[in-house]
Amino acid sequence: MSDTPDTIVLIHGFWVTPRSWEHWVTHYQDKGLRVLTPTYPGLEAEVEAINADPSPLETLTAPQIIAHLCAVLDALPTPPIIIGHSAGGAFTQVLLDRGYGASAVVLNSAPTEGVTVTPLSQLRSTFPVLRNPANRHRAVGFTFDQWNYAFTNTFDERTARALYERYAIPAAGGILWDGVLANLLPGPQDIAVDYHNQRRAPLLFISGSEDHIMPPSVQHANAAHYQGDTITEVELFEGYAHLLPAQHGWEQIADHALDWALRHAR
Repeated sequence: MSDTPDTIVLIHGFWVTPRSWEHWVTHYQDKGLRVLTPTYPGLEAEVEAINADPSPLETLTAPQIIAHLCAVLDALPTPPIIIGHSAGGAFTQVLLDRGYGASAVVLNSAPTEGVTVTPLSQLRSTFPVLRNPANRHRAVGFTFDQWNYAFTNTFDERTARALYERYAIPAAGGILWDGVLANLLPGPQDIAVDYHNQRRAPLLFISGSEDHIMPPSVQHANAAHYQGDTITEVELFEGYAHLLPAQHGWEQIADHALDWALRHAR
């Protein structure tokens, strides 16, 4: 029996759903892999239905998401490759710290607790949520212009608008606010990991050079927190924005992520 992982778990980020992985699912399935795209609890509906009623996002918490993802992984017979985008990258890091996964790749990952680098482009991207403390109890969406700055700043406008219509949903304001406050509170919070965990599976950070909301400086700062001999690498892809999984040329990144994950799986 081969020890090579045969399952990939794709974890989406905020302001999108598993639909954002649609091309990657087919791409990996065509290679004979089983692909799972779990969503957050309460958000099993399609984009259009969530936009019509985003109320489940108002009370959604990070621990609920992590518990749901753990349940998905617990049901698998062998450790999978985990690939997370944006907030899904932060959740992926938490899962690795808890012993899940044979290897993992995170794309334009949100940071885990303790990473304090906050570039101006990131502040501008998240300002629609963080400008008002009342948003802690709301589902907060982006206008097209806000989406385009944060997600698709290198795309042509026609493509960016089409992706906005197809993928965009509100985000849980409470989780974003909790993430900001986590570094100000004593003790580990929801997205904390043990940066000295030597039993963690190998981890690759892939960073788009033009990402506004989770720029390369955030990826490098997050990776630099990990100590010891466990494999942690960062790779920069020039010209890519935040919505890297849907950007022209995504195939080369999908293939590179899979190749790296298979070579380092354990």
